Amino acid sequence: MKKKFTRKNSIQDIAEVLQLSAATISRVLNNHPHVHETTRSKVMAMVEQVGYKRNAMASGLRTNKTNSIGLIVPKVSMYIHAEIITIIQNGLHTQGYNLIICQSNDSVEMEKDLCQTLYASRVDAVIAASTLFTTDFSHFDILTDNNVPVIFYDRVPVDPYPACIIRGDDFHGAYLATSHLIELGCKSIAYISGPPVSNIYIDRLAGFKKAMTQNRLPIVKEWLFYHELDADNARKSLHRLFESKPYPDAIFAGNDVTAIAALGFAREKGIAVPGELKIVGYSNDPRSSIVTPSITTVDQFPARIANQIVTELLKILENRNSDVDIEYTQVTIPVQLIRRMST
Repeated sequence: MKKKFTRKNSIQDIAEVLQLSAATISRVLNNHPHVHETTRSKVMAMVEQVGYKRNAMASGLRTNKTNSIGLIVPKVSMYIHAEIITIIQNGLHTQGYNLIICQSNDSVEMEKDLCQTLYASRVDAVIAASTLFTTDFSHFDILTDNNVPVIFYDRVPVDPYPACIIRGDDFHGAYLATSHLIELGCKSIAYISGPPVSNIYIDRLAGFKKAMTQNRLPIVKEWLFYHELDADNARKSLHRLFESKPYPDAIFAGNDVTAIAALGFAREKGIAVPGELKIVGYSNDPRSSIVTPSITTVDQFPARIANQIVTELLKILENRNSDVDIEYTQVTIPVQLIRRMST
């Protein structure tokens, strides 16, 4: 009696119909070189006919490799992460890896849950940009303690951690932005920053202060703001900044969303940009080039960050099961000031 295939067909079902061993079917599906081409053709024709889908999880349990990589990002809508996700996914796919994309929503508790979930999913590695508020990275220990490599990028641990670190040069970027404003004659510069517990804002604040002190300009405590950098928070800070004179003659914004909000606020209040107020943002979000006036910003080169992540990850995975000790590198990607009409 001819075997009837169902949606639950298996390697054993295909082997029975073709009168081959299950081991032979498995070798074909895993592209084993020592399989006769006639046999390979017969098996693949049957696989296509019955719509067999390889159970990657079951295979991973046997081989200790699922060809799946976990990626934790704060928010997929953010420009830098959207760019990086696309390049990483394309780069890994060409090497036979699938990307599992997770969003923490800048919640430490959700980030902790995602670490547990990815470990339970037996991913081969994890790439992560931490939340703005992650200061204790011990929830990643479940991965590193069990030989699951971790690569942090952009938002990374401040203290040493056994992982690959790929980051932008946030200190230099902020130094360039502030120095640019000073070179244009600005003497009263406000800075709207993200939470000063995240490495990127720790470094940007340090770069801002270095440029100010180097040029013997006062850092006005009331003109420093620390909060999540969205449009609503930006407007609250801007109202406080301009509620009484003297007003600043420049704003260095910790991201382009805040810089765009500052531009809109200035327009509403009749403040000429760049005549009365100069504005610099950070990240080179495409929107910064299409507003009027276009916004001077700092390019983080997300494509370079993403390509570096793929390079380092493939190197780690290649050596993971060998006798070669994994070397966790730290890479700093250079940044560049993009001068536009807001200054």
